[in-house]
Amino acid sequence: MISKLHIGCLCLFFNCIGMFAQDQEFFRGKVLDQKTGEPVVFATVRILGQAKGVITNMDGSFRLPLEYREAGESIAISSMGYEKKEYELQRLSPKEINIIYLAQGVFDLSEAVVRAKDKRRRLSARRIVQKAIESIPGNYPTTSFSTIGYYRDYQFNEGDYINLNEGIMEVYDQGFDQLDDATSEIQVLNFGLNTDFKQDSMARSAYDYDNYKKIIKKAYLRAYGGNEFRILRIHDAIRNYNVFSYDYIKILKNDLIKNHNFIRSADSYSDNEALYGIKFWQIHLNYRAHGEIFISKKDFSIHRLEYTMYDAKRTNKEKEKNKHGHKQKVIFDIMTEYRRTNNKMYLNYISFHNSFEVRKPPKFAVDSTLVNMPGGYYTLYFNNPVDSASAINPKNYDIIYQKRKFKIDKIEVFTDSIRLYGDPAFKQILYNTRGEIATLTNKGKNAEAQQMFELGVDNVMDVYGNLVNEPDIYEYQQFREFFTQRIKPDNRAPFDGQFMDREKPIFNDQPMIKPDDYREYWMNTPLSESIN
Repeated sequence: MISKLHIGCLCLFFNCIGMFAQDQEFFRGKVLDQKTGEPVVFATVRILGQAKGVITNMDGSFRLPLEYREAGESIAISSMGYEKKEYELQRLSPKEINIIYLAQGVFDLSEAVVRAKDKRRRLSARRIVQKAIESIPGNYPTTSFSTIGYYRDYQFNEGDYINLNEGIMEVYDQGFDQLDDATSEIQVLNFGLNTDFKQDSMARSAYDYDNYKKIIKKAYLRAYGGNEFRILRIHDAIRNYNVFSYDYIKILKNDLIKNHNFIRSADSYSDNEALYGIKFWQIHLNYRAHGEIFISKKDFSIHRLEYTMYDAKRTNKEKEKNKHGHKQKVIFDIMTEYRRTNNKMYLNYISFHNSFEVRKPPKFAVDSTLVNMPGGYYTLYFNNPVDSASAINPKNYDIIYQKRKFKIDKIEVFTDSIRLYGDPAFKQILYNTRGEIATLTNKGKNAEAQQMFELGVDNVMDVYGNLVNEPDIYEYQQFREFFTQRIKPDNRAPFDGQFMDREKPIFNDQPMIKPDDYREYWMNTPLSESIN
């Protein structure tokens, strides 16, 4: 139940974008765990001998242009903790969804024996993380480079993708010794709303904390001009290791260590490179955060950073244990992975997921009010027929004049209106000040006159059971994701290039540039049918 208040009109704006067509034809695959049959999410699918590929979706699916199959190319599929697998594309069906299984990896024992004598094996979890942070300037590029990848943002609800925007973006980064948000430039190679998926105009509106129309419960997300891609980039705590990123991570360089507890977890590997696994957490009265970081045993480069913030006071809708062993509700979840290219670490993918609430206008609301000064009563007009049983209770109203609250003597209920009669004191004060009200009205100061009167109402229902001023609250999951398709080391932004305006939404009159090699990049659009 909300407190007694007046509800204003809710205006909606929906900027619709037509989805562009791509002339490539595709075939599809799905990567599953060989043992469990579960999707292998965010596995890397690379064209052998070429610096390009895609990342699997949350259902393990991916798609590749048919031209690679027709050209006799092969792919390598890899994911942290799994054995890499290579496939000749000619073996895959051009029409069916091809199921590919990955086996969970087994560590090379010979390496484990060697490392057992290494002092690094005796490093504490905290010290390993500290060395990884100290090594960022040497392990990540400090010269200009560009990253071309598939970007998408969407909502997810009841197994369905909603409002799927997708495109190809090229990010020109001046290197990790420069501030990303201030110096990097982005070219939009193509972008649009995929109309094959469900649409919801309320869910795609900007966050609105002033009117509580769309909010993240117990968290605040700055709108950044409504530019979802910019929001995603800012939440890459590795790239932005020396500026504020999010919550207890804050400035990764300064705050990750001091704000968390650490413990060694299971080791893993990526592309035959052995990795330390380290879990970390922080628990407060209202929040709890859990993360895991995977760090190279060779040079302490960070390969993956996972971080989840939970609402410690609320359980998830399914009331089932989450991946961290409790039932708290996710506020946001971030996963960032880097891979080695030319002995430097470059972004492989980043996924930023948060839950949010949309408050739709009340089904039952006050349309207007009228003060009858000679009669000493208020009349409330509603948009629906009123339930008389709830409307007759005087505790459901406050009548206030010049900041003074008065009692109610009588209530009359009509089909779609209610008349509230004030007590004798209320009638008397209206009589005494009628001249003042008339003077203000005659001088055109209607707003000042109206401010003298206040009216509160709650717990009143319409005949359909809707509470007055009670908004409909819908919960969604928001995703923003970027998957690298190609890294171009030592590549600078064109001097006269047209770049994305960071202060505007991606779909709002942004320049689009299609380079000569545009066909080499493609949308890894997820399967449109519902998934679990």
